[in-house]
Amino acid sequence: MASREVVTAETADTESQTRNAQTEQLRQVARQPEKIKELIPMSNFKYDIFLWSLSILVDLFFREVHPRGSWRVPRTGPILFVAAPHANQFVDALILQRVLRSEARRRVSLLIAQKSVHGFIGWISRQNGSVPVGRAQDAAKPAKGTIYLPDPINDPTLIRGIGTDFEKEAEVGGMIFLPSIKGQAGSNVDIAQILGPEEIRIKRAFKGWLPLSQLTGREDIDEDGHFKNKEVKGAKEGFEGSKYKLAPHIDQSKVYRAVFDRLRNGGCIGIFPEGGSHDRTELLPLKAGVAIMALGTLAEAPDCGLKIVPVGMNYFHAHKFRSRAVIEFGPPIEIPQKYVEMYKNNQRRDAIGGVLDMVHSALNAVTVSAPDYDTLMTIQAARRLYNPTGKKLPLPIVVELNRRLCMGYERYKHDERIINLQKSVKEYNKQLRYLNLRDHQVQYAKMSWPIVVLTFLYRLGKLLLLSVGVLPGLVLFAPVFIATKVISRQKAKTALAGSTVKIQGKDVMATWKLLVALAFAPVLYCFYSTVLTYKVYQDRLWGRVPESVPIWMVFAAGWVFFPTITFAALRFGEVGMDIAKSLRPLILCINPTSSYNIHQLRERRAELSAQVTEVINTLGPEMFPDFEHTRIVADHHGHASHKSDSSAPISPVQASFSGITVTKPSRPGSSGLASPGSPTDGRHGGHLGHNRRDATQSSRAIPKNESFSDIGQVQMFATRPPSRDRSRSSSAGGGFGMGGFPISGFTSLDSKGGFDEASKKIREAMKERGEMRRRKSQVYARGLSMAGGVGGKIKKKMFIDGDSDEESTNSGSEKDL
Repeated sequence: MASREVVTAETADTESQTRNAQTEQLRQVARQPEKIKELIPMSNFKYDIFLWSLSILVDLFFREVHPRGSWRVPRTGPILFVAAPHANQFVDALILQRVLRSEARRRVSLLIAQKSVHGFIGWISRQNGSVPVGRAQDAAKPAKGTIYLPDPINDPTLIRGIGTDFEKEAEVGGMIFLPSIKGQAGSNVDIAQILGPEEIRIKRAFKGWLPLSQLTGREDIDEDGHFKNKEVKGAKEGFEGSKYKLAPHIDQSKVYRAVFDRLRNGGCIGIFPEGGSHDRTELLPLKAGVAIMALGTLAEAPDCGLKIVPVGMNYFHAHKFRSRAVIEFGPPIEIPQKYVEMYKNNQRRDAIGGVLDMVHSALNAVTVSAPDYDTLMTIQAARRLYNPTGKKLPLPIVVELNRRLCMGYERYKHDERIINLQKSVKEYNKQLRYLNLRDHQVQYAKMSWPIVVLTFLYRLGKLLLLSVGVLPGLVLFAPVFIATKVISRQKAKTALAGSTVKIQGKDVMATWKLLVALAFAPVLYCFYSTVLTYKVYQDRLWGRVPESVPIWMVFAAGWVFFPTITFAALRFGEVGMDIAKSLRPLILCINPTSSYNIHQLRERRAELSAQVTEVINTLGPEMFPDFEHTRIVADHHGHASHKSDSSAPISPVQASFSGITVTKPSRPGSSGLASPGSPTDGRHGGHLGHNRRDATQSSRAIPKNESFSDIGQVQMFATRPPSRDRSRSSSAGGGFGMGGFPISGFTSLDSKGGFDEASKKIREAMKERGEMRRRKSQVYARGLSMAGGVGGKIKKKMFIDGDSDEESTNSGSEKDL
């Protein structure tokens, strides 16, 4: 009976646990948000098929697309991706979707301009679940008359017209667009009230020098848009006003509904918050839509866990064939609850403004922005001059250096040293353009005349050999090259004429090159295959094709043969172009009349490099507190240079990367780039630097622009952590003031010095361990000696075991090495 009662009690406990588990499962299901039927659904199968097909175009057009920081993207939950700058029209969308699918396993629905949802692009966007968006600038049209500000100081929101008819052409909620002038984007503003046919009131005042000068004709306006002469209230006497465009009010309710539904279902939305593509060197003002989408989603579903991930689209000659790109992902942003409450309580303007400020700051951390193109070229030249290694840097380091230098220029651009240095760098660039050289080619002047001649002959022969593989494909594919170049330039002119923000319209060129090639190349291959088939049918290709070969097989073989020749020409031509570009500096070195110029330019470069390094070393510590601890130094003798304050509670770790040594403090939140020339203090336990040619086999196994050598310690150079599971940790670590994770350094034995030092430590540890084992053996031997001869045998065995363990330790250490 007792056993039966025990069994009954155990059965009751089991049933109770089962009921509790089922109840908890029901609660979890109840807590999960119910799937909402989406207005614009996405088909995962179609998405993957089209993305895979179009990704081939990305691999052909770009030489390298480097994702950076993709481990930051959460694998689950709703995400709003904000990408900028939008410098490559539809190619931006394709690259972003491709990188997210391959690196983060996430599918993203992009917002696409309504005017583009037609033809081939529209069909593809519908298959991928893209959300069409109507934009005011697409519907803007020139209006009658001109406009001006009658009282820009006391009443800056009142606009008066000359010969206008606002009551018929304008509408409340619409927009006014001012024209762009000399490459500067025109401003726009919303219409708040229509007062009459020649008067309207706008929601906010125009700001900045350009729009105020356009609407007043006055010259007493500073760069910030402030009037110097406050006594003059109106526009300049005799001013006839400015031309303008009017756009109607666009209802975006369906767009927001589609976005809210996708995010509440745990999906991803991608948006380019600048509102359109452009070819400017700085970010355009962000549109409020991205903030409304985030706040609206959290207002409807506060517990959905929405995050905003900034994405930097960094290109090197975005519109050119076989260019490069770095797609950088910033840390996810969570919207503070206070902004959501403000949004709910009709304080939307302040809430939207706060979110836009957060997004703009996050985008600045993953993009490179400069005031204009000339300044960007100067900064990039300064970066090359500052490179202490004299070697080609990996793309992520190049982007980070450009960003840091842009930040420094923005802060110190009025400093006399920066002004003088900028003039010198511009003059150096001018000399390079005069000689048709690139900066890295100036180093040829160090070579002796016989070496230059031999190098020239070797490369010339190599170029002639490559031409054999290039010419057939070049001739066959020449019609496509010509068509893409001509049509892309025409489309760039058309886009420039219809835009207020573009400078040259280069942002549409890559898209049209891909579209033209995608349409024209199959037609061309079909034509070649048809001609080949006809020739075989006519006379069996001059009798070279056997009669047993069917005609259909010839046509199919043509579709394999001609694309193969084209691809081979592409690969050979890429190498050949690099060789061809290197011949001119060699010719200048051989030619006695030009040799002096290139040698003089090399001396000028050395002087300018010293000036750039000195200025950066002087101003760097003022901008970056950890400048002296995070350094990029030259590795001249296999030793890294590091300057540190021994009193500071910092333990720097050095990370080597292609001949560069970056010294980073272990304290979280530190950042900065430094320069060569500081003495080393070895008290902090830094490892020795190394060159890429001394890299171990393990280092050569990873991509050429990454290295195992402690590079994971430095967040600015990390593409991903060693483990994705660990990357989700919220523990402190990483650089740039971001919450990161502790990353253990990889082995740093890629230099001879580092190898010798590690070997010495291993030998010392082995010696110490051997002595400890011998002492233990002696103690055991004494304890066993009382057992007579048996103790002696055991003692002998212990010594043998000690030697055996020591040998295994040595072997294991060498294996680890």
